[in-house]
Amino acid sequence: MTNSFGEFAKAKMFFVIGSNMAEAHPVASSFLRNAVREGAQLIIADPRKQRLCDIATIHLPLKVGSDIALLNAIMHVLIAEDLYDKHFVETCTEGFEALKEKVLSYTPEYASRICGVDPDLIRETARRLASVKPVMLCYTLGITEHTCGTNNVKTIANLQMLLGNMGLESGGVNPLRGQNNVQGACDMGALPNVFHGYQAVTLEASREKFGAAWGALQLSAKPGLTIPQMMEALPTGKVRAFYIFGENLANSEPDIHKVEHELASAEFLVCQDIFPTETTRFAHVVLPGAAWSEEDGTFTNSERRVSRVRKVSPPPGLSRPNWWIFKELAKRFGYEWQSNSSRELWDNEISVLGPSFAGIKYYRIENDGLQWPCPTEDHPGTRFLHKDGKFTRGLGLFNPTDWTPPAEVPDDEYPMMLSTGRRLYHYHTRTQTGRCRGLNDLLSEETADISRDDAEALGIESGEKIRVKSRRGEVVVKSRVTHEVPAGMVWMAFHFREGCANWLTNAVFDPVTWTAEYKACAVKIEKL
Repeated sequence: MTNSFGEFAKAKMFFVIGSNMAEAHPVASSFLRNAVREGAQLIIADPRKQRLCDIATIHLPLKVGSDIALLNAIMHVLIAEDLYDKHFVETCTEGFEALKEKVLSYTPEYASRICGVDPDLIRETARRLASVKPVMLCYTLGITEHTCGTNNVKTIANLQMLLGNMGLESGGVNPLRGQNNVQGACDMGALPNVFHGYQAVTLEASREKFGAAWGALQLSAKPGLTIPQMMEALPTGKVRAFYIFGENLANSEPDIHKVEHELASAEFLVCQDIFPTETTRFAHVVLPGAAWSEEDGTFTNSERRVSRVRKVSPPPGLSRPNWWIFKELAKRFGYEWQSNSSRELWDNEISVLGPSFAGIKYYRIENDGLQWPCPTEDHPGTRFLHKDGKFTRGLGLFNPTDWTPPAEVPDDEYPMMLSTGRRLYHYHTRTQTGRCRGLNDLLSEETADISRDDAEALGIESGEKIRVKSRRGEVVVKSRVTHEVPAGMVWMAFHFREGCANWLTNAVFDPVTWTAEYKACAVKIEKL
């Protein structure tokens, strides 16, 4: 997030797109609800009539995968009606003429044929966005989990720069992270192209710095492989060994039949986790790690806040702190790493080698933590980024993008669009929440959410078992007939193994991030 959760209370308007905050981020959703009660306006762009639509000023019921067409049309109106922030554009950005040329072809009437939103509603939305400053924009995986996910994010940034909403309190571009500490994992270099602190492996200065610190002077300048690239290389033998730390790929990756073939092809597979999962079935070695409450450390949340995690109970049995497992493996390879606690790791290595974290030390995060960038030990941390329109690269760069359809769209054989997400009572693949009887009482199985029109046409009653089928697989689940879902759409989650949406989803990926297109694939439903 460029901004902070604390700024929700002061926000005058929210634009939430591709995010079911009420179920996927209920705490952040409560902050938003409080702000709306105090008078903030709320614009929701979502194919479903999700819970926050009940308090929204405007709901834009766009078709799955049409975000760019909608956003470009909003920018068309802002430019055509001279509603954009000229001062910000002229002094803080570049590339405006290219953006203008692109979006002027996306008239509300043209975009409406793609996204399904009424042209007049597009115009009203643009005018409302221009009437309030700043607007806080939030998005989640409904934006990124598409083959055009990178372009979706660029288009969101285009809109917020055009409106002059960057570098301001209660403004900005705010991705709500999909899992606990996923921000921290990225910060620590759990990406194939950067060291920790987002220092590119392609930069010689970065390689020299980390090489000297690690005693490894021949660090590769070539970015590594993403998860899908690694998995697809397993059957070919290009990748022979696979180490999986804290992920249940056999349930969370698209097209489970394909995933299981890839995992079974590994010559040597290691899983490091806290419970047996569908993925540990394929492992040659399982290393029992400690749970979050069984070791000291830090989490970094969506707003870049580094907070302490304190040990509550000892790890049971043979399980050990995860940093200790990695250190002991390194020792077997002949490397004696000096740090011997999570505190030493942070204070002596992470903060020393990462300029954004240099001022964050354990003694400073005893209470509410600190938000990076925090370059010095007397720095208070950074609540919002790009203050006064000053971007890391200097001027903010507009990146004009064209709408592209999902890789798979409905046809005569598979006439409906499946989109996926999360439900309130369970988390991810239920590795943890599936072991909680109370939560299983609240939600004990998966459903396929369909519209009343589709249910009536197929003679389906709510609660009866139906078959949902794609080109990759099929599941039998209960139907949930609801007003939330538009005609022609099926909505499911991936929490339950037997009814997991990922038996159906399409293993196609954004070409830049290699994020899967979980949000769109063609299916058909059958009455049993």
